[in-house]
Amino acid sequence: MNRKLIRTTLAEVKEREQLAQAPPPPRRAPEPPPPPPSQAPQSQSSAPGQPKKKIPPEQTNAESFYYKKQMDAHTPMVIVLQDNEQLFGTIEWYDKGSIKLHRQDGPNLLILKHNIKYMYKDQPEDD
Repeated sequence: MNRKLIRTTLAEVKEREQLAQAPPPPRRAPEPPPPPPSQAPQSQSSAPGQPKKKIPPEQTNAESFYYKKQMDAHTPMVIVLQDNEQLFGTIEWYDKGSIKLHRQDGPNLLILKHNIKYMYKDQPEDD
């Protein structure tokens, strides 16, 4: 059986002595119970005891999840730029401000995200 020796520090001993010598705090009168729900104030958000709503996170990671999914599947994509130019290829990697597009018919491109109007999956044409 493994036993550890627990030692108190000098600070803990002094703190215990101070608590033992200090007079007990004055007692407060009990607070009245809250009113029934029918008599509750209308604005619950301004009540001092109510917790505030949490602010939603700035980053939901939806964009990262989408890019990762398309990269792993090597999905053929169409990227439409702000000037309506269409680029075809697969997403090789991405970062905060850019995407690297791997193309079969030309050189690979590094595209800045602020130049992208929208993108979608490339569907093969049925003849």
